[in-house]
Amino acid sequence: ARHSLEASQNTPQSEENTVTAQSAPTIPDTMKAVIMRAPGDIVVEEVPVPHVAAPGDAVIKLAAACICGSDLWPFRGLQPVENQRMGHEYVGTVVEVGEEVSTLKVGDFVIGSFMVSDSTCEICQAGFPSHCANAGSYTGSQAEYMRIEQADGTLVVVPGGAPQDPERLADYLAASDV
Repeated sequence: ARHSLEASQNTPQSEENTVTAQSAPTIPDTMKAVIMRAPGDIVVEEVPVPHVAAPGDAVIKLAAACICGSDLWPFRGLQPVENQRMGHEYVGTVVEVGEEVSTLKVGDFVIGSFMVSDSTCEICQAGFPSHCANAGSYTGSQAEYMRIEQADGTLVVVPGGAPQDPERLADYLAASDV
């Protein structure tokens, strides 16, 4: 089961699973996403919007994303790449959560880690989440929406919600790389 902005607007929820999303937009069926077809071949394509696929997933509507230096390796042909969605440094607003997500709710503004981690394995507990023994995946942040596995360990809620100041947004985006 998933809880989403769309569901919270159109579907009665049980008291236990109530999701508040006042004046939230409906999630579209498709979105634009950056795809690296091959080294040096990057396109913007219309693709399906991702949705929660596992109980620990979250989907966010991206507010900003970076291009990482590690994206340049496949672009230059130094790592294999074929039809890969781009991006892994990002900030945005949660629009869907899986039933096991406990630290996030729809409407939270979050900073996403450049690595997917569960925050529960022995390596994460030792302070090295970028080397998580159970690292998951994501659908790429150079897009309008993104699905993130292991959302509880990967996304950090920003107190006070989305910033109105573009410079503050840039500051939060920089934090996605640490």
